[in-house]
Amino acid sequence: MTSLTYAFGAPDAECRYPVTTRGNYVGLVFRWHRAWFAIPAGITKADGTEHEIRVSSGSTGKDAAAQYLCAEFDAGRIAPAQKAPEPGAPVSTTGALPLLHRRMDKPQNHKAAWAALRGLVALRWTPLGGYPGADNPWLLRCQLCGWTGIKYWSHLRGRNGNPPSPFRHPGCTGRKAI
Repeated sequence: MTSLTYAFGAPDAECRYPVTTRGNYVGLVFRWHRAWFAIPAGITKADGTEHEIRVSSGSTGKDAAAQYLCAEFDAGRIAPAQKAPEPGAPVSTTGALPLLHRRMDKPQNHKAAWAALRGLVALRWTPLGGYPGADNPWLLRCQLCGWTGIKYWSHLRGRNGNPPSPFRHPGCTGRKAI
């Protein structure tokens, strides 16, 4: 059996990580509602949408999803793509970020999205993608130091009636980036 070595690239605005193995891009992995999914490179459904496969849950799910893609590649069921997609921010037809993540784009979610965006303004965070819901990963930029990474709105807003934590992310200086 071959070793399932892989590397993750930078997440895109939908918090999907590109996976490479032995220099080949083999797909994307992402977390949605506590489950981890894999999207094999070059495989689409009949309607042209990405083929998402639920792989695992929990803290080991990211690695399990990457290992799944590597195993499928080693078995010859995934043809490697030329390169991983660039992690750019999604842009709507108006040139602005979408209000909601594409999986959440329903009228009943607009109120929660606007509340979260108002909260981000107060907490000095800039969203780099549409609102994904409180318990899904959201790519954000810290307005104090310029750090970019994944946070969860449910963690930022405060929980169980408590105020938000003063801890922002590792290495935050609390100073505006120059």
